[in-house]
Amino acid sequence: MFTDTVGFTASTQANEGRTLESLRQQAELLRPLLALHQGREIKSTGDGFLVEFDSALKAVQCAVNIQRRIHERNSEGGQVPIQIRIGVHLGDVVQDENDILGDAVNIAARIEPLAHPGGVCVSGAVYEQVRTKVTDRFEKLESKSLKGVELPMDVYRVLPSWEGNGKNEGEDASRVLDKTRIAVLPFANISPDPNDEYFADGLTEELIANLSLVPGLKVIARTSVLGYKRGEKKVATIGKELGVGTIVEGSVRRASTKIRVTVQVIDVATEEHLWTAKYDDDLDDIFAVQSEIAAKVATSLPGSLTGAHVPVPELERPKETQAYLSYLQGQALIWRTDEPSLRKSLEHFQKALESDPTFARAYAGLARAYINLGSEGYLTWTGAIEMGQAAAERASRLDPDLAEAHGLLGEVAFMADYPAEVLDRELRRALELNPNLAQAHSILSSLAGSFGILESYIIEADEAYRLDPLSPPMIRRQGEAYFNTGRLEEARAHWEKIIEPDPIDGYNGLADYFMLKGDHERAESMVRELERVAPNSDHALLRRGYLAALTGDRETAVRSIAKLDELFKKGTSRQSSIGYIYYALGDLDRFFEYMLAAAKNHTLQAVKVRLSPLFAAARKDPRFVMLVIQAGRPMQAYKPPT
Repeated sequence: MFTDTVGFTASTQANEGRTLESLRQQAELLRPLLALHQGREIKSTGDGFLVEFDSALKAVQCAVNIQRRIHERNSEGGQVPIQIRIGVHLGDVVQDENDILGDAVNIAARIEPLAHPGGVCVSGAVYEQVRTKVTDRFEKLESKSLKGVELPMDVYRVLPSWEGNGKNEGEDASRVLDKTRIAVLPFANISPDPNDEYFADGLTEELIANLSLVPGLKVIARTSVLGYKRGEKKVATIGKELGVGTIVEGSVRRASTKIRVTVQVIDVATEEHLWTAKYDDDLDDIFAVQSEIAAKVATSLPGSLTGAHVPVPELERPKETQAYLSYLQGQALIWRTDEPSLRKSLEHFQKALESDPTFARAYAGLARAYINLGSEGYLTWTGAIEMGQAAAERASRLDPDLAEAHGLLGEVAFMADYPAEVLDRELRRALELNPNLAQAHSILSSLAGSFGILESYIIEADEAYRLDPLSPPMIRRQGEAYFNTGRLEEARAHWEKIIEPDPIDGYNGLADYFMLKGDHERAESMVRELERVAPNSDHALLRRGYLAALTGDRETAVRSIAKLDELFKKGTSRQSSIGYIYYALGDLDRFFEYMLAAAKNHTLQAVKVRLSPLFAAARKDPRFVMLVIQAGRPMQAYKPPT
């Protein structure tokens, strides 16, 4: 990878001192990112760098993140803007003491000037290695004859997300949507029995799970497509909202042991049907139908996998049809937030395992049910950890290559504050098996944030959000990542944008933003909206109490604490929320008392206390070091692998 500063010579002639200071700042910004992506700095070229990586993917990820960070810095204003070009090539090099030589180095140097200021260009060799592994898109330039290179080369420009994927103003957004980003919309239930709705929902989720295993595809998670169940929005609108270029939709009719499935795959840009199909089969053949649909979807896309003869992986098949039906019923309820639905989901998974005790995915469903019950406060935190871990371990033993099982083990490890290496190992394994697991990216984001590793915190939160853009947990994680890393205006824009799909997190975030800014009037407006959409929730109680404390209304603040304490006595953990209000009251003794109690029972929100600007004063207190040690997140940095 070569980097080069734009306009260096002219800038030096105009103001040498200012230019040298800008170079110093540039080096301070780039070097941590090089280390994060395991790049080896070969040398500084005066106004740029030559860097070597052990993979093309790391090099491109590093280049894009460098330009993203520079873009963010320049947007902040108040400093001399930095602009660099970056070129990346893949090839053999010759080691010469502390330098590297060879055609690959020369070609990278020739590619770099082809990038526009703030841009990244890569050779065709790099593009072939990374095109299915990164979320940013590429645009092929006209074949270039490079100085010293015998034949013209293919060169690609990265279209970074912060530039709107390279769209010209007024250009139809659908033209640049990535066709390998897919949304499977909820299949319509046209069965005579309306109670078969779960079967249609289950088939939708199974197809999402199946397509998620296909290398090169980015598949939107189920939680983000559920809102399109009524079919009221046009394909172009859905494509824009989810950032997808391909949509799969269909219907299911079940009558006794017979099923009819119709399916169509639609190109969002043209709204043309890439293909349609109808299947009439016995219920026992549903797995063959799912596999065929998944294979046809994958192979109908541009640059499809058929040319490489890559088989589409198949999901685990239970031994008994009844086990599968019970499993689907459990899956239909698992992401609801009310206690009766989650308890019923648990029962369905248990029933599935009674029919087939070897059904690994049913054990994974059982683990998810326990975790969700604990997260919603309907099961003790310790109980959720113990039972969730036991079920996830059983799933992993039955099927060591089940990505969901490894993801769940990582999630439980995070809940229990296990050593970072344990949960990192499980989550990385989950993503090796299925890169589309948004929850795994989300937890990796929190892990990095809890150690103060800001770049990984943002990168993983971004990826989780792209995979599940309408899921409240992913929306929350994305906004918090911006807020906690000082990107306050991006956080505000994010929360304003998501108020319609997720009003609770939108108003939560905006209340925090305005409280931090000292705009108590607008914060009050946000808290009232929060109380309107989620009355008596712990979110509303916390913000009401925190704002009251800031404005000197101690009586209201104490009343909020009492209400939160009642929630805690019912078995949920709200010590952190209570401690936050004491912090706003200026009582650091009570703040640390509640924070340490939360850390001891593994419910401390370590990212928030470590990074949130709302609690900056607490981090100056000597007790803060004791707190993060108690939470298993000591000050020395955990270094995540790229």
